[in-house]
Amino acid sequence: MPIMTTLKEKWEQLVSKLTNQFADGDELNMDGIIYLIGVQELGQGHKSFKKDEKVNLMHIAICKLLEPYGYYEFDYFDVDGWPHYKVLTELPDLKPGEQTVLMKEAIINYFEGLNYIS
Repeated sequence: MPIMTTLKEKWEQLVSKLTNQFADGDELNMDGIIYLIGVQELGQGHKSFKKDEKVNLMHIAICKLLEPYGYYEFDYFDVDGWPHYKVLTELPDLKPGEQTVLMKEAIINYFEGLNYIS
C-alpha cells in the first residue's frame, strides 16, 4: 500500500520543481507561484507586465485556484483576452494559517490537474 504524501511534502516537492524551472536562484514563495499560475491562465506567454497587471494576474490565479471550491466561476474573456470571474460565495473569514493551508492545497490540486506533479 503506498504511503500517503502529506500536504507539506507535496508543497515542498512542488516548490522545488517550480523553483528549478522558473527561478534564478531564490526559492519561489507562494506569491511567486500564484503569479506564475496567473501568467499561465492568461495564456499570452512570458512578457513584461506592469505593476497593476501583476496584481490582476494574481487575482486571476486566485480565482482559478478557488473555483473548484465554489468561491468563483469563470465569467468571460475581455477584448484583451484577460479572463474574468464572478464571485459565487464570499470567502470565509480564515485565520492566516488556515488561508495558507487552503491556498497550498488549491495550488497542489491545480498542478496535479495539469499532471505537473503527482
